[in-house]
Amino acid sequence: MIDEGTGLFTIGDLARATGLTVRTIRYWSDEGVLPPVARSTGGYRLYDAASVARLELIRSLRELGLGLADVRGVLAGERTVAEVAAAHVAALDAQIRALKVTRAVLSTVARRGSSAEEMTLMNKLARLSAAERQRIVKEFVDEMLHGLDTVDPEIRERMRRTAADLPDDPTPEQVDAWVELAEMMQDPQFRAQMRRAAEFNAADRGPDVPAGASLWFAKRLVERAGGARERGISPEAPEADAVLRDLLGDTDRAAVLERMEAAFDERVARYRELLSIVNDQPQPPHQEEFAWVVAALRARAGR
Repeated sequence: MIDEGTGLFTIGDLARATGLTVRTIRYWSDEGVLPPVARSTGGYRLYDAASVARLELIRSLRELGLGLADVRGVLAGERTVAEVAAAHVAALDAQIRALKVTRAVLSTVARRGSSAEEMTLMNKLARLSAAERQRIVKEFVDEMLHGLDTVDPEIRERMRRTAADLPDDPTPEQVDAWVELAEMMQDPQFRAQMRRAAEFNAADRGPDVPAGASLWFAKRLVERAGGARERGISPEAPEADAVLRDLLGDTDRAAVLERMEAAFDERVARYRELLSIVNDQPQPPHQEEFAWVVAALRARAGR
């Protein structure tokens, strides 16, 4: 406190009282958030008791990470502390989400031993917004179904509901799965394969075929093939003939195999698995039953 009987403080006095550095207090004063109330005869800036309380508020706000613009708004009465705090919480939440994605990407890069190019792509895909991720999925589904009005309505609706809901704090496994899924959905060969499967479904739909017939066939397939697997019948065994006969009747088996290979091969199974990982859902069921039927048909191809 200067010895002029004024009860005012110099910047040095404030620094000793608060533990802040002279440089910090002078900077805040220069920026206008801690204006002096007077000047000494020697030109030194002077502050009163209210300035000390103001300084403590500035320090608290700055320690919470608020910028000087927000501090200035609070001090000027333009914004309440509660309003600024709420806005800052939202900003911190966004930063935390970004840090979690960064951590997940780096963990995946370390586990994969990725190159710089792979890391760049992975980081770009992982940081896409939910809307951008859904746009990739929508474009993929739209290409599969475009112009195929006779695709089973229940299958069509299931595809339309496809989503890739990567959470705000994804695990490295989810980041890894999303990157692979996004690359797969943008792969022209995979798109063509899924389009072919949709075309087969549309071609199988005659005017007398009820909605849900594709799902009904899938249910029968699971029941018949599941039962065969439980009885220990291998796809190549002679006993598998009766299972296929029960399931397919006199249908052209070569045509069925072509359709099933388009819709239920390893890449399609991987696509469904990746969707489950990204969306944190149970793995798609009955992959083994479809694989059993495909294997059984392949074993008899050309006979």
